Amino acid sequence: MTPVPSIDPRTGATVEVVAAETTTAEVDERCRAAARAAEALEAMGRTGRATLLGALADALEAARDDIVAVADRETGLGTTRLAGELTRTGYQLRLFADVLRDGGYLEATVDHAGDTPMGARPDLRRMLVPIGPVAVFGASNFPLAFSVPGGDTASALAAGCPVVIKAHGSHPATSQLCFDVLSAAAGKAGAPDGTLAMVHGLRAGADLVAHPAIRAVGFTGSTPGARALLAVIEQRSDPIPFYGELSSLNPVIVTRAACADRGSRIGAELVAAFTLGAGQFCTKPGLAFVPAGPDGDEVMAAMHAAVAATTPMVMLNEGIAAAYERGTARLGAVGGLTPEARGAAGDDAGFRGTPLLLSADAADLPPEATDECFGPVAVVARYRDDAELVAALEGLPASLTATVQRGPGETELPAELSRRLRPRAGRLIYDGYPTGVAVSWAQHHGGPWPATNTQHTSVGTSAIRRFLRPVTWQNAPEEILPDELRDGFTAVPRRVDGALRPAG
Repeated sequence: MTPVPSIDPRTGATVEVVAAETTTAEVDERCRAAARAAEALEAMGRTGRATLLGALADALEAARDDIVAVADRETGLGTTRLAGELTRTGYQLRLFADVLRDGGYLEATVDHAGDTPMGARPDLRRMLVPIGPVAVFGASNFPLAFSVPGGDTASALAAGCPVVIKAHGSHPATSQLCFDVLSAAAGKAGAPDGTLAMVHGLRAGADLVAHPAIRAVGFTGSTPGARALLAVIEQRSDPIPFYGELSSLNPVIVTRAACADRGSRIGAELVAAFTLGAGQFCTKPGLAFVPAGPDGDEVMAAMHAAVAATTPMVMLNEGIAAAYERGTARLGAVGGLTPEARGAAGDDAGFRGTPLLLSADAADLPPEATDECFGPVAVVARYRDDAELVAALEGLPASLTATVQRGPGETELPAELSRRLRPRAGRLIYDGYPTGVAVSWAQHHGGPWPATNTQHTSVGTSAIRRFLRPVTWQNAPEEILPDELRDGFTAVPRRVDGALRPAG
């Protein structure tokens, strides 16, 4: 049995062995249990699952101190950051409980039988139903918000889908603790056995995706990791949806008017954004467009000072730290990229990365500058005029986000930039920074490839849509229909004979 170690990234030392890697037979057993649980979980109904999600949130809150302590020891992300992440996770679970009570996510639609210009129409009633057991892959950089208790798990359970989680090797002790807390709470809340399960190990992850009981996959991680899982899916006799959040550059554009208004502040804020969490955010701004000339020089001077004041930062694991060293060395050797500032020397124990700032001319931006480098590094592209800026934007890959820093009252250039950026991003930000993704009804966390391989979001209430599929009942007897499609049911919003009717 291959052991699963828990390693402290601040020291590089193994602290404990959490578990053994899950065998193929054990993966099969857990997936079959999830399949058996699917019908009973759906039968809990919207109210029952809302209660379940609330119970999970309460259980995580009750174990807050232990969870935050273990996660900090295992990730080096700091107790303040992790405490906030756990709060976010509890809020997210409760928000999906609200989604269930609201019922609008069902898209319940009723077309009564009748005559149409095309002839007689049968009685048709449509709504969304659970897709079935879901595999969720925990992310290295969010051990509480995109992992065992994260948004994929919350939205899948809300949809009525059992979840089998692949624990991330960077934080197996955190994963195991959170799973134990959630599993116990789910049982007490009346969820069927098999509603939640977890596996450890790379081989187990591949076995999980290949298992015929699994009907969809939620994944946050690297593009190579996603491609490997997609290759497994392609070998299935029945390919399934793969919802991957992958690679993102997240460009930030600073206009001349913004520089003139608050250049030094923007420079300091940009460094704070790309070094937050040691630059290990999917929304890290990896490329900033700053004007050439005195106003832009003020931004650069502030960035120089802020980067020089940093010291080596704890990275999540040895592989990420090594990849960061290779990536920054490669960037430093690229013609057309100039190293501008590097963090000061400091503690180099464990797995660490030193912040780095580079610059280039926007007109000659090398392609390497538009590839994501995971960690505390960013490139500043200096542009001489608006035409050069717009031309440079045409060569960017798609991202999760794109940001415009405007001057006071500035609208014309930001409007043109927005038009250019909209095809390349899932979220457009103004006078702010992309790090931090609010959990809300209007949020979208996604984007065109390579940001994701899907049009759906992994954050916000519409994330539930990934784990649902539509079914239409034609001429069905009343007693066979789901409650939400029966005549006289008014507890959820519905479209009846083309007219949208609110609940109540």
